[in-house]
Order: sequence, then structure tokens, then C-alpha cells
Amino acid sequence: MRPRPDPVGPGQESVWRFPRPAIAERSDRHVRIEHRGHLVADTRAAVRTLETSHPPSWYVPPGDVAPGLLHRSERRSFCEWKGHAVYWHLAVGDAFLADVAWSYPDPTPPFAILRDHVAFYAGPLDRCTVDNETVRPQPGGFYGGWITPDLAGPFKGLPGSRGW
Repeated sequence: MRPRPDPVGPGQESVWRFPRPAIAERSDRHVRIEHRGHLVADTRAAVRTLETSHPPSWYVPPGDVAPGLLHRSERRSFCEWKGHAVYWHLAVGDAFLADVAWSYPDPTPPFAILRDHVAFYAGPLDRCTVDNETVRPQPGGFYGGWITPDLAGPFKGLPGSRGW
């Protein structure tokens, strides 16, 4: 059963107004990722994906990710819209985060702007921000959306949301 959307406050957008099927759009919002005192990524040229009931996933251009921190994983997955994803481990100092990021080396044509951009799960990282607002990870651990104060839910990933 589809839930009732939360009320939308001033300056908020409802994830229930996001499209289905999903889309990707460029953004000039400031996306920053930090872990263990290191800057992992910093960009104003991210791409965000939007899908009904999901907070956006933010994809960082490869040139805006600190060099040498990401190491290719053996993990793979498939998205019905974006295609085949590869995963990345993050090694920062003595910290090693397995499968904390993913990318699409050969996305489907509607998602061509995602090619080689890297998205990160917010939960394992010390700090992920959009326009200096610290994000909360999308619930459930499977999806990689970032919840910012300008979003209204409820968000897919909560218990009981599998059939949304």
C-alpha cells in the first residue's frame, strides 16, 4: 500500500512528486564528503537521480573525488533504469570502507550523464553535505539516497516499504 506523503513545508520538495521512471539531472549545489579528517569529494557539478519515494542519490564527477582513495570492488548490481553498476572501496588513512560507493561505467542512454560519476552511501562516512547541510542516509541500508532538510517523505527503505 502506498503511504500518505508527509506535509511539504516551505522550501521543501516531496519525493512523492519525483518522477517514475527515474531521471538524472545536473546540479550546481555544493556536495562535499569527508572521512577521518580527509576530503574525499568536493563538487558543484554533481548529478542527482530522482525517483518517486526516494531521496536523491548524488553522483560526483571523477575529477572531483580525491585521487587514490577509491579501489574497485568485485561487487556488481543492476538497475532497471541505469544499467550495470560497479562498486568501490574507500581507503583513507587506516580506514577501509568496503563497497561504500558505486558508479556506472556504461549507463543506459537516458543516464549517459552518470558515466563514471561516483555515488556514495552516506551512512558509513563521517560527513556528507549538500550546501553545508549534513545529510541523513536513506533508511534500510540498500538504497543510497541522501536526505536533506529540503525533502519531505516518507522515504522508501523504511520497514514495510518494499512494495511501494
